[in-house]
Amino acid sequence: MTDHSASDEALEKLRQQIDTIDEQLLDLFNRRARCAVEVAEVKREDNGGSEDHINFFRPDREAQVIKRIKSLNQGPLSDEEVGRLIREVMSACLALEQPLKIAYLGPEGTFTQSAALKHFGHSVTTVPMSSIPDVFNSVESGHADYGLVPVENSTEGVISHTLDMFIDSNLKVCGEVEIRVHHHLASSSQDLGKIKHIYSHQQSFAQCRRWLDQNFPGIERIPVSSNAEAARLASSEQNAAAICGLPAVEIFNLKICYENIEDLPDNTTRFVIIGKQDVDPSGNDKTSLLISTRNQPGALLGLLQPLADHGISMNKIESRPAQGHKWAYVFFVDIDGHQRDQNVIEALNELKQQASLFKILGSYPKASL
Repeated sequence: MTDHSASDEALEKLRQQIDTIDEQLLDLFNRRARCAVEVAEVKREDNGGSEDHINFFRPDREAQVIKRIKSLNQGPLSDEEVGRLIREVMSACLALEQPLKIAYLGPEGTFTQSAALKHFGHSVTTVPMSSIPDVFNSVESGHADYGLVPVENSTEGVISHTLDMFIDSNLKVCGEVEIRVHHHLASSSQDLGKIKHIYSHQQSFAQCRRWLDQNFPGIERIPVSSNAEAARLASSEQNAAAICGLPAVEIFNLKICYENIEDLPDNTTRFVIIGKQDVDPSGNDKTSLLISTRNQPGALLGLLQPLADHGISMNKIESRPAQGHKWAYVFFVDIDGHQRDQNVIEALNELKQQASLFKILGSYPKASL
């Protein structure tokens, strides 16, 4: 009886400490929010009282804040969890300055929406679009402040449609976000033996091919426009299943039959944020380029040599057929550094002289999982 009383007393003291800390957190949250409101007021005053052309959202500043907070973290919360928490605080504060509208490749419940919320936090309005061109058009027309589209997957490679849109678009890459993609087999049926077909996006079928061959051989696989659409269809049929993510499972009230069925456990998809503004250096940046070579021997080597000469690492190079020119190609290149870094400036100036087409798609903070 004595031990039980001592335990109750210890728990009560801990709960009182938690209540006190919660009150302190509430005060600090609101103090931070008031600072954000004052920042917005200063920006408006500097702009003559108008909100036109003010960049309330600063990807470089947010990246610096998150990096700094993570460097100070001593646990027990992980750096990833600390980053997620501070992102939500910044999202809520930014909404007091200027609520953001984010267009993404929909429908609701896709991994693209999850990526948008991871990058911007839950205090933004996410607007689903039916296609990648629609995301670009929404930002170009001003109906959305930013857009978010998939650009590559660690298992299946680049999303060609996204790359092709940058050839003619004036939008800039303002950021990137990576998410680990976990696929689940879900259904409304209680009897998996009655499953006659499985819905999913073609990319997801490819990422789960080996698992499906081993566990559901001979079952029809029907490609659809998104995993969220797959979940919607499966929710209305008793003999169907879907490969989808957790958000779609919850939205369409499905039951998860098998978790994490992707063939590679580190399956990751990279998304890019598109907008109209250039992004200032954050200290840990990446620059994306669109270049094309002249049709002559050693042309590609000539384009890459300036990067090596100036000590710049290339993260990715991807070729796409040039529209209207048979056997001609444009190259999408990602390099370390910001376009305002001196060594990058010098390298790009040399590269530009040799390229038949040269376009800086944007410099932006590197993503971290």
